[in-house]
Amino acid sequence: MAGELNGKKVAFVVANEGVEQVELTTPWEAVRAAGATPVLIAPKEGKTQAFNHLDKADAFPVDEITGGANPADFDAVVLPGGVANPDQLRMDGPALRFVRAMFEAGKPAGVICHGPWTLVEAGLVEGRTLTSWPSLQTDIRNAGGTWVDEEVQVCTSGPNTLVSSRNPDDLPAFCRTITEEFAKVGADR
Repeated sequence: MAGELNGKKVAFVVANEGVEQVELTTPWEAVRAAGATPVLIAPKEGKTQAFNHLDKADAFPVDEITGGANPADFDAVVLPGGVANPDQLRMDGPALRFVRAMFEAGKPAGVICHGPWTLVEAGLVEGRTLTSWPSLQTDIRNAGGTWVDEEVQVCTSGPNTLVSSRNPDDLPAFCRTITEEFAKVGADR
């Protein structure tokens, strides 16, 4: 795993409050351990407050704001869950534009738990197959996507590779799969 992502930069897009801590920190450490540089992007400068379900957890420093982050600077994007996190991101126009630009550029994405709400709002679910926390299945279907109940789902039927998982229990498979898929970026150059 070490070195698979050397030289790659991965955007972790979150709200300033409400991200599920384990869904941020576990994939962050996985891509970092594989050699990538993870970057925390949020709507406002300062910190993002993580949660362990409904309880406050740690706060993490924001590296860049959604209104200033340049998608061209990144090789991949991760959208962690937490109920409040993607619900807030859905209301942040710069976050939606950033994620859309990443998809349109063909850059791989990883999304877990409630994270697909951001994709629904950004209009990026139609024709895609993905999984999520079960309560999002109607939203995904209503947005033109196909919802499946799988530990990890890899969808290549759009402009980019989309890796999705249901919940924190799926993190080992999610982290292994995003690392594998992110490693393919630029491999054919």
